[in-house]
Amino acid sequence: MGVRIGSVELPNPVMTASGTGGHGAELEAYQPLADLGAVVVKSLSADPWPGNPAPRVHATAAGMLNSVGLQGPGVAAWLADDLPALVATGARVVASIWGRSVDDYVRAAAALAEAPADVVAVEVNLSCPNTEAGLDLFAHDPSATAAVIDVTSAARRPRWAKLSPNTPRVVEVAAAAREAGAEAVTLINTLMGMAIDPETRRPRLGAGARGGGLSGPAVHPVAVRVVHDVHAALPDVPIVGVGGVVDGPTAVELLLAGASAVQVGTATFADPRAPARVRDDLEHWCRGHGVTAVAELTGGLR
Repeated sequence: MGVRIGSVELPNPVMTASGTGGHGAELEAYQPLADLGAVVVKSLSADPWPGNPAPRVHATAAGMLNSVGLQGPGVAAWLADDLPALVATGARVVASIWGRSVDDYVRAAAALAEAPADVVAVEVNLSCPNTEAGLDLFAHDPSATAAVIDVTSAARRPRWAKLSPNTPRVVEVAAAAREAGAEAVTLINTLMGMAIDPETRRPRLGAGARGGGLSGPAVHPVAVRVVHDVHAALPDVPIVGVGGVVDGPTAVELLLAGASAVQVGTATFADPRAPARVRDDLEHWCRGHGVTAVAELTGGLR
């Protein structure tokens, strides 16, 4: 079940997805976090950030809309207050960072430089669509993406660029991220969406007409397609696939499309044990199909 993402070796390819399991060890009550490939924490900025007004989530027919708006305590507070408990579980940790400017990313990355070795990588979130700052635009432009990835070298550990499906330039952006120093790309972040209450004629989310990010099974086919397209164009770029992973077969789809590992996100809201369940289901699928090493599945589309 072991996989390699750039220079990072993981015991299995199943991780949590940023934003869906909290900043610390919240999910340890439901599964041993050390048994997952890694725990990707909720995105952190250099400074504390309050996020968007409530309501922040809305269930859809095949997933959910969220407009949390990247609420967080800031990197320094996370290092002091949340990371120790997470490290104590034995988990491998991937820190996720975001910023409203290139300088914000510089400061967030630099604050992680002295983090313990348990923080094995930094996922650079270039693509959250549900903030007033419109951060999704970083991942719509290869030059902007490259600039951010370049300055986040201050984190002193491998970087994964989390990219947007809301642009036709995703292959170009992925190439720019790799050229600037990213060891891998995470595909995909949420799709832009909106919900309106027919009775009140008002948006269902507190962010109003900005809407929110759509995730869950509804976006899975989009994730498979984006992973496939990036892998086909850039076969040497490791990919972490995310979007609608709920069981072994949906994880296998992303692996066959070109991912080396997967993240489980929205499914965790319905079942906090979902990441461990997906991992076990993926191992069972591999045994049942005669797959002796899960890494053999990557890019195995026929």
